[in-house]
Amino acid sequence: EPPDTPEDFSCQTQDMKRVTCTWTKGETYLYGDNSPQYTLHLSLSLSLPCLVPLPFFDRSSQKMALCEARCSKQCSCSWDIGQQRIWNVTVTVENPLGKKTATDVFDVKHRIYPTAPLQVWEDSTDTEITLHWNYEKSGIELFWQTEVLQPDGEVELHNSSDVDSRHKHVTVRGLQPYTEYTARVRCGAAKHFWRWSDWSQPLTIRTKEGTPSGKLDVWREITPVLGGRNVTLFWKETPSFQANGEIISYEVTWEKLEDGCKPESISFSSVYNSTRIFIDNHSYRISIMAKNNVNFSLPSVLIISGAPDNSRKILFCSFLGTEELKEGRVNGTDDGILISWEPRSIYDSYIIDWCNFPRLQPCDLQWKRFGPNTSSAVISSAAFVPGVRYKFCIYGSVANKASLLEKKIGYLRELPPQRDPSVKKVDLTYNSVTLSWDSYLTNESELGFVTGYHVYVSPIQGNCNLKGSKKHILSDDSELCKYTIENPEEKRYTVEHLMPNTKYRIVVKAFTGGGETPIVNFIYIDTPYNSNMLYFVFLLVIVPTLVAAICHWKMKWVKECCCPVIPSPNKSKVLSFKEYKIDSEKVLKINDCIPDILAMDSNAEAQKL
Repeated sequence: EPPDTPEDFSCQTQDMKRVTCTWTKGETYLYGDNSPQYTLHLSLSLSLPCLVPLPFFDRSSQKMALCEARCSKQCSCSWDIGQQRIWNVTVTVENPLGKKTATDVFDVKHRIYPTAPLQVWEDSTDTEITLHWNYEKSGIELFWQTEVLQPDGEVELHNSSDVDSRHKHVTVRGLQPYTEYTARVRCGAAKHFWRWSDWSQPLTIRTKEGTPSGKLDVWREITPVLGGRNVTLFWKETPSFQANGEIISYEVTWEKLEDGCKPESISFSSVYNSTRIFIDNHSYRISIMAKNNVNFSLPSVLIISGAPDNSRKILFCSFLGTEELKEGRVNGTDDGILISWEPRSIYDSYIIDWCNFPRLQPCDLQWKRFGPNTSSAVISSAAFVPGVRYKFCIYGSVANKASLLEKKIGYLRELPPQRDPSVKKVDLTYNSVTLSWDSYLTNESELGFVTGYHVYVSPIQGNCNLKGSKKHILSDDSELCKYTIENPEEKRYTVEHLMPNTKYRIVVKAFTGGGETPIVNFIYIDTPYNSNMLYFVFLLVIVPTLVAAICHWKMKWVKECCCPVIPSPNKSKVLSFKEYKIDSEKVLKINDCIPDILAMDSNAEAQKL
């Protein structure tokens, strides 16, 4: 292809002694002797002094060849300025297929591209950095720009004017003590600005140490002991605390408030973040300070209220069951464990403390502070895992004195119980079974809060359709009847509407907010025959049969008793009235009835009558 017009063609000077022109090389797909040739010419249309020997002068075109370009990715060409100020420079690119040109007309004083500052050094205080450098005088008025890279990645630029000396400097103020900064310097022409110089080599600087700013975040754990209390003190740096140096120690001081005794103090190495002290039952003021090589931080203060031996009323969040404060339950979320409490207007802040690893003794106590207008918070920790019960204590604080307000327990996520209830007694009837199990231990080692029980029943053969139950399908597609007990204190349940003389399988499962474990082991029972049905069959079949057999066996006697040929007068209902009785005999008066026939059994009887 023929060459394209040279792109990005411009010329500049760094020292007012030599001009360099640059442009972008184009692609022609011709190589060797046919590759493009670049030439710079000075136009003589202006009245210019002769700057080059005559052999380079082309009279027909009124142009002077300045130099031949050197090209790699970018092409450049340089020559001495001499006394010339205004330049009209043309670059020509040519190959066998064509020729193109580009022109730049400029004043060299408007095209100053300074060299980068060299030999940069610094000195500093705790809040200032002063950069120094040397720069050769070139007769060009410059101004300077300093770039300071903050630790958080933010960049600050500071501009300063030229100082009429070989030694230059600039001071950057308002920096943080004992903090690393990266700084570098560049310059540009103060008049007719064209382009910044390159940056100097970056310089990494650490400001000097200063007095720590802010206060430590401090907390305590109180354990009553004989004659007083053990107070375990904890401290940590907060986002607002600035060490402003290397912390070398912590100073703990405690003094009795009532009688103004001399304070006691102890110092700890910076590797410690807790300690334990013993105090009696009086009120104490405890302060903790951090120290670096310059000074101490402001003290962080805790007030421990008094607890007389005869009226020990302070509540401690020990979860030992000795306090009257009831434990509330809290729930886990995707972000942590949600804690809420009832706000009180008298407190200026709230504190929640807990243990990341509650099963370890002593546990690693953690705490977090909240403002007076906060009534809930999500407590999160990378140490929180499902199936572990965490305990939270909520304190209200006013004037550095904390009071226990509420206690909470909960899980990040509940898991099914580790074991099933142990069924100790099975009472059977022909149509029911009563199950009794031991009290289910719900201590802190449990994987969740047991909220009730499920009782599963099914016959060995056939499906279950017991009244009052719900269907439950196992993984093998077998069907169970499910009964739900929503009272975790219940330890007894009766399953009714069973079939007599039938084999059943039964299991009792405890469930939590995380569900229940898979059903594996069953209890097998056999319901007895229905005894009432046997009695009914006996009365309905056996007794009549027996009576019939006896009647058949004593047929004559039965006939004489029930249907005699001549009825006995003593058995007649007609003779049942009192007035017809003479002594013990029943008498029928002849005149009271009209007989059809009168028959006499014997003369003796006739004589008697």
